Amino acid sequence: MNKQLLCLLLAGGLCAPLQAERLTSEPIQPIEPASFDEPEKIELGKKLFFDPRLSRSGFISCNSCHNLSMGGSDNLSTSIGHNWQEGPINSPTVLNSSMNVAQFWDGRAATLQEQAAGPINNPKEMASTHVLALDVLRSIPQYRQEFAEIYGSDEIDIDRVTDAIAAFEETLVTPNSRFDQWLKGDDQALTQAELEGYKTFKDIGCTACHNGPAAGGSSFQRMGVVEPYVTDNPAEGRVAVTGKDADRFSFKVPTLRNVELTYPYFHDGAHWKLEEAVDLMARLQLGRELEKQDIDNMTAFLKTLTGDQPDFSIPQLPPSNNATPIPVPFAKE
Repeated sequence: MNKQLLCLLLAGGLCAPLQAERLTSEPIQPIEPASFDEPEKIELGKKLFFDPRLSRSGFISCNSCHNLSMGGSDNLSTSIGHNWQEGPINSPTVLNSSMNVAQFWDGRAATLQEQAAGPINNPKEMASTHVLALDVLRSIPQYRQEFAEIYGSDEIDIDRVTDAIAAFEETLVTPNSRFDQWLKGDDQALTQAELEGYKTFKDIGCTACHNGPAAGGSSFQRMGVVEPYVTDNPAEGRVAVTGKDADRFSFKVPTLRNVELTYPYFHDGAHWKLEEAVDLMARLQLGRELEKQDIDNMTAFLKTLTGDQPDFSIPQLPPSNNATPIPVPFAKE
C-alpha cells in the first residue's frame, strides 16, 4: 500500500508529520490563498487595473503590461508603451507581487500602491498625468459613487486610486501548485525527474536567493557574480535608487513562481528558453557547469511552481460621457 493511500485511509495520520517536516525544513514555503475583507475596494481596484482610460491614448491599461491571461506579464523582452515606444526593461509579473521586498527591478517603489502611480504619468508607458487621469475618473458618475461608498466621499485622488489598485493586486496570488501540494505531504505530486531537479536546485545554491513562498522577490543581488552578464540593456539596477556604486547591476531577485509563464527572462528579457535561463544562472551566479540532464530536471521542477491563476469575471467598466476628456492615441508629446 503506497503512502498516499495510507494518508487517505488514515485521514492524514501519516501525512501530518511528513507535511510538518517539509513545511519547516524546505527553503520554499507554500503560497496560501488570498484572504481579504474589503471586496468592494478590490472590485473597484480591478476596474481601475483594466481601465485603459487611465492612459493618454485610452488604449493602455495596467493589464496591458501585466496581462493576467499571460502569467501577469506581457511576454515581451521590453514592454510597448505610448506611441509604440520601446520600454527600457522587462515587465515583471504582477502575480504574487505583494510578497516582494519592493517593486520594480531596482526597488524604487516600496509598496504596490507606490508602484501603481508610476506608469500613469510615465511618458514611455501610459503617458498621461495624474491630473488628467483623475479628471477622467471624476467625470464618470459611477466611479464617483463607488469611491464615495468605499472611502466615505466621492473625492477621487491618486492615493485612493492607487490604494484600490493595490488592494486588487494583493489578491493576485497563485496557490496550489504541484510543488505546494508536495510540500503539504502529497508524495505523488512530483515526478522523480522533478524531485531530482529540486535536489539539484538546492544542492548548487539556488535557494540562497530563491526562497520563501515566492521563491524569490525578497532581496537584491548582483547580476553576474562569477561571470559578467553581457547585455546591451542600459539599466544599472539598484544603484539608480541608492546612488551606491556597490549596487550597480544589482536587481531584485525575481520570483520563480509561474516562471514557465513569464518568459522572456531577466531584466532585459533577452532569453526566451527556461532551460537557457537555468544554464546561464548556474554559470554566472554560481560558477556551475550543469549537465544537460540536470538542466532538464531543474526546468521540470521549475514548472511545478505554476499555481492556480487568478480566476474572475472581466469587470464591466462604467461608460465615459460628454464631460470625459477625450483620449489622444497618437499624441506625439
